[in-house]
Amino acid sequence: FFIWEKKKRPAHHIPGGKARQSIIDRTDENHPRIEKAFQKYFYRADPPSEEQELPSSSPTTTATEEEQSPDENTDTTTTTTLKPNPKHEFEIIVCHANVIRYFMCRALQLPPEAWLRLCIFNCSLNYVTIRPTGTVSCRLLGDIGHLGHEHSTFSMHHGFNW
Repeated sequence: FFIWEKKKRPAHHIPGGKARQSIIDRTDENHPRIEKAFQKYFYRADPPSEEQELPSSSPTTTATEEEQSPDENTDTTTTTTLKPNPKHEFEIIVCHANVIRYFMCRALQLPPEAWLRLCIFNCSLNYVTIRPTGTVSCRLLGDIGHLGHEHSTFSMHHGFNW
């Protein structure tokens, strides 16, 4: 379980303006926590493997392929046991927008210091796909289509005029 306090900065920002040394120190002090959370939730899936061990209650699928041997007129049968591997794995993370912005920058391999360049509404949906090959796609960022205009807020501002 990961808790991030509202007023903490996940990373420095670029272009960097003037910041008090105390803010820089607090950011540096808290950065390992948010990076640890990123490492926990954002990773490549393992590719499917035929060598995976299965619990005894897990089902298996057997594929049979018949081949004609070129040297002989006899049939040979090759059997491959395919282990189940979920196609999709979802992590639902409910957190402060600063954390989401940091996670998005890191997942998309952007400098984490660019987190302030992303503006996302409160209660927005964000969706990232990470494939076993390592490619990453941002499918949604800051989507509030599920909210009415009267419920859309960013920071302390209502609606889109901020």
